Amino acid sequence: MTDARALAAAVRAGERTAREVTEEALDAIAAGDGALHAFLLVTPDDARAQADLVDAAVTQGRDPGPLAGVPIALKDNLCTRGIPTTCGSKILEGWRPPYDATVVGLLRDAGAITVGKTNMDEFAMGSSTENSAYGPTLNPHDTGKVPGGSSGGSAASVAAGFTPLGLGSDTGGSIRQPAALCGVVGMKPTYGRVSRYGLVAFASSLDQIGPFATNVADAALLFDVLAGHDGRDSTSLSSKPELTVPGLEDGIDGIRVGVCRNLIDGCAPDVVARVQEAAETLAAAGATVEEIRVPEFAYGLSAYYLIAPAEASSNLARYDGVRYGLRVDGDDAAAMNTATRTAGFGAEVKRRIMLGTYALSAGYYDAYYVQAQRVRTLVMQAFDRAYGSIDVLLGATAPTTAFDLGAKVDDPMAMYMNDICTIPSNLAGHPALSIPFGTGVDGLPVGVQLLAPALEEALLFRVARVLEAAAPEGVRSP
Repeated sequence: MTDARALAAAVRAGERTAREVTEEALDAIAAGDGALHAFLLVTPDDARAQADLVDAAVTQGRDPGPLAGVPIALKDNLCTRGIPTTCGSKILEGWRPPYDATVVGLLRDAGAITVGKTNMDEFAMGSSTENSAYGPTLNPHDTGKVPGGSSGGSAASVAAGFTPLGLGSDTGGSIRQPAALCGVVGMKPTYGRVSRYGLVAFASSLDQIGPFATNVADAALLFDVLAGHDGRDSTSLSSKPELTVPGLEDGIDGIRVGVCRNLIDGCAPDVVARVQEAAETLAAAGATVEEIRVPEFAYGLSAYYLIAPAEASSNLARYDGVRYGLRVDGDDAAAMNTATRTAGFGAEVKRRIMLGTYALSAGYYDAYYVQAQRVRTLVMQAFDRAYGSIDVLLGATAPTTAFDLGAKVDDPMAMYMNDICTIPSNLAGHPALSIPFGTGVDGLPVGVQLLAPALEEALLFRVARVLEAAAPEGVRSP
């Protein structure tokens, strides 16, 4: 399937119909997803109905939007009216939200065709999509490997060519890390730049919705469609976002790039080599490149794994067997609540709820949660100092290429270490992007990560476009 911009242009010009493009995507999913399990639910009837509306608009001479007829995959923690939204959990099996997430409405207003809901780590808690209650998603480049997580289904859908675009959510790297492992572009916007209304919450001060695409320009276009203020989200930024697509080809002459050793040290040698090649590419394109260190990033992982579980323990308290979702009967309300949560939540979700509840409990709140928030402030201050002398940070997205299925499921600490390069941006609320840049020694994709100050998405995409134009060949086609 061709890129999103070309598809939309062809549909808007009447050269192709949205219905035809949609059928191609549905056929690709039907033919290939049995081997990958990227989707939890495919919605062919709804997709065809959306496509027919786009085609009707074209026939009537109306502009159907910048994403006219473009199929897109939605992570299954984005509410879709009347369509099951499970968050990869048994506790929400069969739940049909009574409303659409803001981003879903924006996609449809832009003419995009939502074709289904993708697999994910349960409640977005994981780095491999192996924590889904409905089974793992496999990496399209090697089905013995994980696709990353928690947005592994959306990343796999784009990498496999099922859909040109996907949406994920990023709490500690859940867009960027699977993008790196699957060899696609994945971007986390500034916190508050894209509405979280209708995103089922994991950690409310960290969660952010963002795009997956096969190329930088498509990711930028999708971001431009999604960005903006939403009065239904109290954390939504009121400022008007800068469009990123118009400046994509402006180059990076004079841009100051800091190669962050703290986002490289400890990574596999083949990943480090790709980051170094990316730095050389940016220097050759006119950027000023220097090596810097931000020691405070080393504390990010510990702070994150107190803050995020604490917020999760609060957010997931609503799944009590009373209002919606799974209910397991008991002799009284307390027994019913306990039985429901025991049966409905998987092991990783239970682990994080217990960790978060402990961190918030009397006698430990100051020692753990408050201290973690202080460390978060130190990370934010460290970013501010770094951006005083550089414009963009460069580092690895993930420490390794895609790892074997099952390799880390029994070792939570080893799994958590996959987030070590991505977490700092979430703690600070800054935008960051992963772009494919060559392969590792195993022939699997390597992603390099770009980080920028708050609201500098346009700069982030400009730098990414330069890397994309010079990216090494060699990623195996799925």
